Amino acid sequence: MESTVMPLRSNNLWKTSLAVEKKLYHQLSARSPLSFRMPPSKSRVRLATNSGLTPCASLRSEGFWSPSSNATGQIWSIRNDLEVPTSLYTGPYAQGGQGPPPMLQERFQSVISQLFQHRIIRCGGAVDDDMANLIVAQLLYLDAVDPNRDIIMYVNSPGGSVTAGMAIFDTMRHIRPDVSTVCVGLAASMGAFLLSGGTKGKRYSLPNSRIMIHQPLGGAQGQQTDIEIQANEILHHKANLNGYLSYHTGQPLEKIVQDTDRDFFMSAKEAKEYGLIDAVISNPLKALQPLPQPVAAAP
Repeated sequence: MESTVMPLRSNNLWKTSLAVEKKLYHQLSARSPLSFRMPPSKSRVRLATNSGLTPCASLRSEGFWSPSSNATGQIWSIRNDLEVPTSLYTGPYAQGGQGPPPMLQERFQSVISQLFQHRIIRCGGAVDDDMANLIVAQLLYLDAVDPNRDIIMYVNSPGGSVTAGMAIFDTMRHIRPDVSTVCVGLAASMGAFLLSGGTKGKRYSLPNSRIMIHQPLGGAQGQQTDIEIQANEILHHKANLNGYLSYHTGQPLEKIVQDTDRDFFMSAKEAKEYGLIDAVISNPLKALQPLPQPVAAAP
């Protein structure tokens, strides 16, 4: 089937042209009721000449022209009122000047992206490798942008992978900004561990949230040696997590071992008394403000 390829040029940018299949066009134009019809070849020549367009000698078909360069960034059309913009934004936005209005910009960005711009990240859902990779990348990026501003992480998680949670925890301690943690809904297992791993004095919870701590859960199958290897790995994680919980809460290690032997649920107030968090948010005007630190007595 014979076709013609037309290169278009607008604002010094070459556009890939459209392939016009003559036979297919005549079939469609005969069947489809269009609001306008393409004029015959001689009429198009006369219309293009009057519009200041020049015939393109490189084309294999008469009746196609490359439009003259203009400042509007539009592609010429047979109809004067039919224009195809070459950029998403026209006017000053297409010329690299001021960006789009805030209301228009929000239509193209998700709520999560908007929160991230305000240094707010979320730990929601099960803790797995995908979540850990995302949160680690967000923490590292915010650290590179501004190492002096706090990062707020909202936790609403039933727990999950120990290794994925430790990746997030180590990154929280690795970066320079303080990480403020806030429990929303539920922080259980590894979620509670990450909640307690925030910067001391900046760990919060909403009034009706629930916090739960327990020992690691796992299973193994295979030969006796393989099961023993997996059991030793779980014991390692248990001792490691209990040691950090004892440090974060100020509780004796023996009490942590006893409390985490089974699921240990706490309310927000009980978690504050236990030492997992520092305050319960009840007044939004005072929320997420660092608590005053006690002044050391002069010697």
